[in-house]
Amino acid sequence: MSSEIKIYQIIGTYTRKQKKYLFRKEIRALKEKDALEKALSQITSIGIYRRQIKIEEIKEITAEESQDHLIRELSQ
Repeated sequence: MSSEIKIYQIIGTYTRKQKKYLFRKEIRALKEKDALEKALSQITSIGIYRRQIKIEEIKEITAEESQDHLIRELSQ
């Protein structure tokens, strides 16, 4: 069984001090579940609780669609 690393784009919002913020993360992972966990870990590292985060969309994207230069380089 070959496991291929995919790129996932995760879009969502979080609320901090009565203000709503939009975020977009691009994560390389084997599975969607792993990508979501990594994104949540990154966001909670700045003092946001998971209950404050609302995930709007998770989708698999290609390296060409990625806006993150590092992810594009790693995916070639």
